[in-house]
Amino acid sequence: MTPTVREVQAKSVLSKSKIYPWVVNPYTGCEHACTYCYARFMKRFSSHPEPWGEFVDVKVNAPSLLRAEVRKKRRATVWVSGVCDPYQPLEAHYRLTRQCLEILVENRWPVVVQTRSPLVLRDLDILRDARDVEVGLSITTADDSIRELFEPCAPPIAERIRALDELHRAGVRTYAMIAPVLPGAEGLADLLRGKVDYVLLDRMNYHYADRVYREHGLEDALTAEFYYRATQDLRSL
Repeated sequence: MTPTVREVQAKSVLSKSKIYPWVVNPYTGCEHACTYCYARFMKRFSSHPEPWGEFVDVKVNAPSLLRAEVRKKRRATVWVSGVCDPYQPLEAHYRLTRQCLEILVENRWPVVVQTRSPLVLRDLDILRDARDVEVGLSITTADDSIRELFEPCAPPIAERIRALDELHRAGVRTYAMIAPVLPGAEGLADLLRGKVDYVLLDRMNYHYADRVYREHGLEDALTAEFYYRATQDLRSL
């Protein structure tokens, strides 16, 4: 699927967040198009008729805005990113995330990167030398057939595990974001051991993907009982 891509001029790029003090989203929209994604609500604020996952606005002036904003705003942790994947495929061409990372690191702002993509390894030269940076890979299941149902446009699980391993061995502080906890998530305990400094677990009890659960007979995986059973081993990490 080729998304509709529009280059835009943003008014600001360093925004307040409810998760971390600040967030930088170099893109609006995300090619990964995960069925459960909470960021789907962003479509209502866009002028795009396309479904979520089939459009991306590229904030081509994000680096120049950020360079000015870090001089004016209080230094605190920045989340990269909150409502898009900063390393979605278009980043390979536009390199906005890389430029923003360079600016944040140069100015010694703490950074938390969250992505599903091994493209993050391209920027290992920045990440391993930074003083206060950590990188997380969102990994929701150990079963790639389940991943294909819920995240058909996202990178395979094995590639994300490999990226975490390489980052961790390079001395970068790493974490796994397991949210939502999909069927097969219990198998991640063995795959992640020794590759992460910590794990985040969340049911992410949104309903965007309910149809996928129903169509494939996976409704039991929506229950609290499934969540607690599936995360017993993961909590040991």
